[in-house]
Amino acid sequence: MGKIERTIEFVKELAKNFGAKNEDVLNDYIFRNNTKEDALNQGGAFFGLISTEEEPSGPYHDLSLVIFPDRENRPWLISLIVGSLGFKNDYELASLPGVRRLFSSIVSENGFCKTSFLDIESSLPKQLTSKIPNLGKTLKNYSKLQLASEIIWDPESEAGKKIIAGFIAAYAQLRNFPGNAEQRKVVSKTISEISRVKNVNDEEEALRLVLKRKFVILQGAPGTGKTRLAKIISNKLNAETFFTQFHAETSYSDFIYGIKPNLEAGEVTYIEQRGIFYESLKKAKENPEKKVVLIIDEINRANLSNILGPIFYLFEYQLEEKEGLIEIDIGGNYKVNAIPSNYYVISTMNTADRSLAVVDFALRRRFAWYTLKPHVIKVIGKYKFFKEDFLAFSEIFNWYASSEELPLQPGQAYFIAETEEEMKDRIKYELLPLIREYLAEGILVNAKDEFAKYFYDRIGEVLFE
Repeated sequence: MGKIERTIEFVKELAKNFGAKNEDVLNDYIFRNNTKEDALNQGGAFFGLISTEEEPSGPYHDLSLVIFPDRENRPWLISLIVGSLGFKNDYELASLPGVRRLFSSIVSENGFCKTSFLDIESSLPKQLTSKIPNLGKTLKNYSKLQLASEIIWDPESEAGKKIIAGFIAAYAQLRNFPGNAEQRKVVSKTISEISRVKNVNDEEEALRLVLKRKFVILQGAPGTGKTRLAKIISNKLNAETFFTQFHAETSYSDFIYGIKPNLEAGEVTYIEQRGIFYESLKKAKENPEKKVVLIIDEINRANLSNILGPIFYLFEYQLEEKEGLIEIDIGGNYKVNAIPSNYYVISTMNTADRSLAVVDFALRRRFAWYTLKPHVIKVIGKYKFFKEDFLAFSEIFNWYASSEELPLQPGQAYFIAETEEEMKDRIKYELLPLIREYLAEGILVNAKDEFAKYFYDRIGEVLFE
């Protein structure tokens, strides 16, 4: 038995382990094997899994998982591919953002993933095909039909087997091969072994970024712990913390410096009003041995140009005091030419609030941006993290949300409750109204049936009256 035959047996065994049936009338796939001598010599050799609705031979439709082999000790290619007849039943499936997201997560720098899985007109990039010239004849007819591909340098090496297993597992998830919890667990584990998406320690990463860049904005959906993380970082820096929250009426005089009437005086007089920026900056300048952190919650809820005014210049990255040739009077004849090295600004921004002002590019350049994503957490004490509910929401968003919609996923804080009854109330009175609002605004409309089923099964509530 040669390398190709051994790999074919390996693929079939993987599909079986992932829950696929291929032994009776209830087949989950048709196995195609076009690796005869003439195909290997002339180009076009392949084998893999195709839809059960297609014919055993000849041109076919829809999504398949195919391996393009080589008889010599040269690289192979594994691909999620569309049959040469195009789409018949899989058009909607291919249009789901989660399908592309799934395969994009397992493709390395030695592979390629199209930006749209409905695109069957664009060819594979030269950066990929130049690495596998031995498959040139084969790819001539299939280049435009490949949606996600990965080079296999040696199909019988440990790395090669992991790539094959990961792609077969992703296809198994796509086709719902797993029939029980154990098989779903095996599929998830196999995908994770080659996934580029790794768990990140937000506290460590954000702290490192704050120390390096000094001015950082933590962005994310509600419930992802932005404000909490800002406070944690400040504590880890052993800093004196100043806190403020922006709103639509926040002004320069509130944040930096202004004057206000003295209502207790017998006549009209005015007194100076030092804002939190003024006070925190002064504290940092007068105590160079002490770290000072200013936390600005919901930074994009206000008109930033009006609030920051001339101090915008001070937030220039790597501006040192000795280089600050321009002095800015921020109020009361208090002049500043640079922000001291012991001063840090950590801001938060809610990515789900679509009514807020757009942050201009000048501010984006001056701040570093760190995105907090919803994730599974461990809760210590009397509270419980309702993981199953969190994962149900996460799966719906992952499969149906576009790149613009994905940041709207409710964060992990929504799924923390003391009792089952409290969690049900949270679902009924917080999450259900939120999803209704999303759908009313035309967001995640493709997922309305999934949400409807979740809410009815979980709390017996209908999504639409």
